[in-house]
Amino acid sequence: MSVKLLDFWAVWCAPCRIMNPIIEELEKELAGKIEVVKINVDEKPEEASKYGVMSIPTYVIEKDGKEVDRKIGVTAKADLLKLLQS
Repeated sequence: MSVKLLDFWAVWCAPCRIMNPIIEELEKELAGKIEVVKINVDEKPEEASKYGVMSIPTYVIEKDGKEVDRKIGVTAKADLLKLLQS
């Protein structure tokens, strides 16, 4: 099973900067189990549009290429971990 965490962010986004260390921790803790894909919405607006991202940060969780969940805004590490492990 392939699990991806798509992290939609931007350089100017303060909540994104708050979340960045949390995303990096999750990436290290779940190495080999998930793939974290960081998508800068200013550099790749077509990706944000494709996923219907209207606010950042937005975290889309995909399993086997299909979206199974998403979180918007500052989110507790425990909540993201629970989503990724379910």
